[in-house]
Amino acid sequence: MAEKLKTTISLIKADVGSLVGHHVVHPKQIEVAQQSLEKAKKEGTIVDYYVFSCGDDLELLMTHRLGENNPKVHELAWNTFKNVNEKVSQPLKLYAAGQDLLSEAFSGNVKGMGPGVAEMEIEERRSEPIVVFAADKTEPGAWNLPLFRIFADPFNTAGLIIDPALHGGFTFRVMDIMENKVVDLHCPAETYDLIALIGTTGRYVIERIFRKSDGLLASVASTTRLSLIAGRYVGKDDPVCLVRAQHGLPAVGEVLAPFGMPHIVAGWMRAVAA
Repeated sequence: MAEKLKTTISLIKADVGSLVGHHVVHPKQIEVAQQSLEKAKKEGTIVDYYVFSCGDDLELLMTHRLGENNPKVHELAWNTFKNVNEKVSQPLKLYAAGQDLLSEAFSGNVKGMGPGVAEMEIEERRSEPIVVFAADKTEPGAWNLPLFRIFADPFNTAGLIIDPALHGGFTFRVMDIMENKVVDLHCPAETYDLIALIGTTGRYVIERIFRKSDGLLASVASTTRLSLIAGRYVGKDDPVCLVRAQHGLPAVGEVLAPFGMPHIVAGWMRAVAA
């Protein structure tokens, strides 16, 4: 049997300048980014795209067949951000133009260059609901508690108890962003170990989540911390996250429910160096 063609979902974001301080993306920025991705779609680099914003961050959501960390896709995102910065942000004198573009030249992958990235390569199911999350002026670990509740808390996700596909639990890949190390923790067996790490949101970040029974990739979050890349404080980070839902995974309502209970993470408008 021929191997199924896999689909990659790439969510790449950057702050390339905004209106009225660190506030909101200018409509022209979205327009120029759309033009760039539409051209790439016609050329066949990507299958489809959606451009949106979160606060002062420009978000590029793309689907393609090239896999994670693909140089063509990352270069497309990098050139799009540079284009927007040169054609819109700088001429309009938008605030903090090009803030997240920490390098002058593309080096093959935008990770480590400023922009935030969440990517997953999957075999599409018959129906493939994916929930996209974006946050502004906080830290990568901001998703830790919601992701724990979605995939490990039976009081939030009833499917962990009643759905045989979920009952075996999930594996959480946690990254130490200070030392660039990862550990896989299996829940429910290692729930306490997971909680011990993810409460330190400025250091330990849930990067990926897999269904324990078969290794199906269920969620991916960005782990970029700008101050560690730049070697100096350059503002708070703006994490993004992708969560697959339904049919052997948490229902959309279970994915959204944790956000109905506010929790405190680092950030806000006038950030303080940490």
